[in-house]
Amino acid sequence: MKFLHSALLFTSLLFSFHTIAAEPAAKPNILFIAVDDLRPELGCYGVPIIQSPNIDALAKRGVVFNRAYCQQAVCSPSRCSLLTGTRPDTTKVYDLETHFRKALPDVITLPQLFKNNGYFTQAMGKIYHHGLDDPASWSVTTMFPKAPAGSKSAAKKSKVNRGPAFLAVDGPDNSLHDGELADMAVKALTELKQKKQPWFLAVGFLKPHLPFVSPKKYWDLYDPAKIPLATNPFYPKNAPPYAVVPGGELRSYDGVPAGNHLPEAYARQLKHGYYAAVSYMDAQLGKVLAELDRSGMQENTIIILWGDHGWKLGEHDAWCKHSTVENDTHAPLIIATPKMASAGKYANALVEFVDIYPTLAELAGLPLPKTLEGTSMKPLLEDPKLAGESAAFSQYPRNKDKKNLMGYSMRADRYRFTCWVDKNDHTKVDAIELYDHQTDPEENKNIANDPKNKALVEKLTIQWNAGWRGAAK
Repeated sequence: MKFLHSALLFTSLLFSFHTIAAEPAAKPNILFIAVDDLRPELGCYGVPIIQSPNIDALAKRGVVFNRAYCQQAVCSPSRCSLLTGTRPDTTKVYDLETHFRKALPDVITLPQLFKNNGYFTQAMGKIYHHGLDDPASWSVTTMFPKAPAGSKSAAKKSKVNRGPAFLAVDGPDNSLHDGELADMAVKALTELKQKKQPWFLAVGFLKPHLPFVSPKKYWDLYDPAKIPLATNPFYPKNAPPYAVVPGGELRSYDGVPAGNHLPEAYARQLKHGYYAAVSYMDAQLGKVLAELDRSGMQENTIIILWGDHGWKLGEHDAWCKHSTVENDTHAPLIIATPKMASAGKYANALVEFVDIYPTLAELAGLPLPKTLEGTSMKPLLEDPKLAGESAAFSQYPRNKDKKNLMGYSMRADRYRFTCWVDKNDHTKVDAIELYDHQTDPEENKNIANDPKNKALVEKLTIQWNAGWRGAAK
């Protein structure tokens, strides 16, 4: 009997073991953090003057992508491209008014893919551009803070202006949009912990988007006298006259001096306001990450933080985005997975925002739609030293002097090559830009028309014509 009892116990344990082993691994949660107008000027990107402790802490638990590029440097086209996994020429979104469903009525968006595969998907704040949300992406209606993006005085605006471009205000963090958003995200995390399904939570912070309004304590983190101004406040030499625009978006705010060139004192105030807004947003992110850790859900949550595009702070004597230059297309990207062996490492491979969709889907074990136009970065997360693709591609339209142009820009390992073509006939080339990042990382001199670079231009033209499909390895 003793032998029979032992045998039965062994069989029972063996059955239990097989039952446990047969259970599928829990699907990872996704914390999807979008930040508006955030350029890669952060502590973790080697800029110590910026006070971004929470983003820097996230960088230590994930992989920082040093060379990540958006597909078009303005909000809606960039976000639509990322969230559909397709490029602007596919979404047909080049402006802030067009919805991607007009051209792609049946496309499965990134959050929609997760929703279709058993995830609870929720968005709060700016994920898609204002007024262009996509209900099919979410399990519940998108939530937005009621607090203004600026102070009450900044919120008083006419049809002509939007209030002051920068302002330090009194009051708690949650008296402004991003502070209230952080409170909403913290509350959402406590509710998600009770759900019996994996989740995809998208949180869209507005700052440091204009106006640069944040509580005074974040302004006090900086000594304005020590804030460095742009070292190249001049137009790129030999560039076509439409390559960089001065920043009309900024001119819609009160008090901005007339003319394209801003006085040094005002430029310093603007940059101070931008830095303060970054630190304010960073503190709100910290609250969300702290709640994720407190809940214990971080052990099975993938965290991604991305800025929707870069931003100029006086470089090329311009402000804002709206171009194909490095300052505008280069954006921050950090991805952290649970217990990743490469935590704290940096990837120097060229990556694109269309790569985010297949990356998150593959990490979660979800099927990849055939419509995707990017490449999964999962191998780079496992080994950040890998080479990746040979180029990243961005674009921007221009209507100048009765010319309907599209600037297609290719960021290769050493060069940025931009071809401005007729939007309706790409064989008609209006101008070419070429910048050597080995000798000119600020893109201050266009060398495309130098006769000694003729062979190089021809070589890069072939690579540019091969396009993003030819860049994949």
